[in-house]
Amino acid sequence: MAKRGIAASLGIWTCLWIAAVCAPAVSGQEAHADVASASAHSRPLKERLIPDRFPPQPTLAPAWSIPVDPLGFSPPGAIYLGSRNTLASLDFIGEDKLLFTFRVPGLLHRDPTNGNEGSERQIRAVVLALPQGSVEAEAVWTVHDRMRYLWMLKDGHFLLRDRNNLLLGDAGLNLKPFLQFPGPLLWLELDPTQQLLVTDSHEPAKTQAKSGEAPKSVPASGSADTDQAAIDSAPETVVRVLRRDSGKVMLVSRVRSTVHLPINSDGYLEELRGQGWSWMLNLNYFDGGNQTLGSVDSRCDPTSDFVSGQEILITACTPDGSDKLLAMTTTGRSLWADQTPSVAIWPELKISPDGLRIARETLGVSHAVNAYAPIDSTDIKGQWVTVYDAATGDLALEAPLSPPLDSGGNVAISPSSRRVAVLNAGAIQVFELPAPPPLPASTGDDRGQ
Repeated sequence: MAKRGIAASLGIWTCLWIAAVCAPAVSGQEAHADVASASAHSRPLKERLIPDRFPPQPTLAPAWSIPVDPLGFSPPGAIYLGSRNTLASLDFIGEDKLLFTFRVPGLLHRDPTNGNEGSERQIRAVVLALPQGSVEAEAVWTVHDRMRYLWMLKDGHFLLRDRNNLLLGDAGLNLKPFLQFPGPLLWLELDPTQQLLVTDSHEPAKTQAKSGEAPKSVPASGSADTDQAAIDSAPETVVRVLRRDSGKVMLVSRVRSTVHLPINSDGYLEELRGQGWSWMLNLNYFDGGNQTLGSVDSRCDPTSDFVSGQEILITACTPDGSDKLLAMTTTGRSLWADQTPSVAIWPELKISPDGLRIARETLGVSHAVNAYAPIDSTDIKGQWVTVYDAATGDLALEAPLSPPLDSGGNVAISPSSRRVAVLNAGAIQVFELPAPPPLPASTGDDRGQ
């Protein structure tokens, strides 16, 4: 898996960057003791007997409903199902505004620089005031691929990605340059505090920085390139960890493909294969050293995501092909576990800005998917979202999503976690929820705070 490869590279860069010796990992005995202690405090695994369909109605009545047809939105055709194209995004700007962006249907454009048909598309953006749904700002943007293009920030701003440019936008939909990369920017992630960025960009192969050389600072409006002159024109993927306020590059590595690298303000996670189907979860600190948080059994490569600076959500696979969700703290304490059916596939996560609620979108399909039983668009029966309380795993809301968007972008959670907006049945439905429970008080040396 690419992420484990980059973890090793980033570990080397961390040592070079601080000119220190990385501390050893927690011993196997200590790691197993942590797991045993965590298991004793875990909530029992919930057997989620979701049938092979999606819920026909939300579990709560929406407080408000804003029709999307007057905004110019039209449901994408069934031909897009399974292509994983990003066709829309829905985000809160504060508690009382929504940013809704979506692809505007039209003629396909050809990009003469790479010969890709339909690579250019128009995105309409509207800022909607709640509860009335009036339009406060609107714009049309041009982007040049079909991947995710927008990331909302907690301060009322957002990041817009197009080609090798990253732009900073505000609630008035005004855009200004933020970062420019030597090649197309493929992916972007933020830590829960949004102080750090992880970027994947496709760039020409270049010489490695000299051993022990600290990565160079990058102006917020300048280039993110930190290497020397190119010695080869063959492109490769460059992964960087940067500080958002200054653009300073903390870590950099070259890998074969884009990677998912979960980080908090202290370090990054990696899953290491153990014996049999066991995987160890390691937290590698930016200032050196690492800690084994625990282990999980999984029949596939598990995926980890930071819900907050102190909580991690692990998605593993059971023998029957369903997903097992495990929530734990950065001290290794288990919080809760859940299991989803094998007919719920392609999960997409949306985390509330305060880290207290998790929205998990999945497609509902007619049968479990494996190498011997693939699917096509006719097997996709719908899409639904499950909203969890991050501290307990209790369900705050379940709702259908229509049209189904297999790359997500049709769910938003407000900064207080008390409002959830979904795109469903020709409208943006806004739900008001009770206040979420707080995370349990951390104990011990929790460096993720």
